[in-house]
Amino acid sequence: MIPRLLALGAGCVTLLIAGCVSQDTHTASPSTSIRPVRALLITGGCCHNYPFQSAQLTNAVAKYGQVIWTVVNEGGNGTQAMIPLYDNSHWADDFDVVVHNECFADTKEPAYLRRITAAHHAGKPAVVIHCAMHTYRATDVDDWREFLGVTSRRHDHQSRYPVRTVQPNHPIMKGVPSNWVTAKDELYIIEKLWPNAHALATSVSEQDGHTYPVAWINQYGQARVFGTTYGHSDETFSDPVYLNMVSRGLFWAAGRTLAN
Repeated sequence: MIPRLLALGAGCVTLLIAGCVSQDTHTASPSTSIRPVRALLITGGCCHNYPFQSAQLTNAVAKYGQVIWTVVNEGGNGTQAMIPLYDNSHWADDFDVVVHNECFADTKEPAYLRRITAAHHAGKPAVVIHCAMHTYRATDVDDWREFLGVTSRRHDHQSRYPVRTVQPNHPIMKGVPSNWVTAKDELYIIEKLWPNAHALATSVSEQDGHTYPVAWINQYGQARVFGTTYGHSDETFSDPVYLNMVSRGLFWAAGRTLAN
C-alpha cells in the first residue's frame, strides 16, 4: 500500500498507513473501530539510506494496522547533531510510540540527551533500530543506553548472519522462521544487556565466536521498548522477515494486539 500524504513541513512528513489492529485488552476484537496508532519516526545522521528505510518501514506496517506516521529527518548526515525536535520537553506528547532510527554517535550533551530519555522513562513506548544503539555513544551518561536496553560501541563486518530465536512464543517473533538468515548487515557487539532487557533473538559473531542479542525487549521506567541491531542495508529493509519483526515490535510497544 502506498502511504497517503497528509501534511508536509520542514524536515517533517505525516503519513496515514491503513491496516487492522485491536487494543491490547481482553474485550477488544479485530473488528473494533479504534483510534490509529500515532507514531513518530526520528531518522537522519550518518551512514544509512534513511529516505528508503523510512518508506519501507511505513509501508510495511500497512499489513498489520492503521498508523498515522510523523517522520522527522533532521540533523544532516554527520555524526553530531542536536535536532530541533528535542528543544521542546513535550516533544513526544502527541504520539503513542516513537521509532528511533537516527545515527549521531558523537553527540554527548547530557541535558539534551535527558530531554529524550525523560519522555520515555515517563512512559512513551519506543522502537530502537540499528544505529540508534551507537547514537550518543560518545557520552559518559548511561541514560540512553539504559533506555535502549543494551550497550554497544562497535560492530563486526557486514555478512549474512543466521538468527536464532530464543523466545519463539513472543508475539514480536511470530512469523520469524527458525532458519532465518539476514540480508547483508552488520552484527553489533553488545557489551551489556541491561537488567530489564530480555533477548528475543541472537546471532553469532564470525570474528570472536560469541553470541550477541540482535532483537530484544526492554522495560525503561513506564515504557515498553523493542530493539534490533539489524537495519544497516537497503537489502535488510527489503527483507519481509525483518519488516515483519519490526512492524510487530512497533505494535507490541504501543500496547496493541495484532489481528494476524
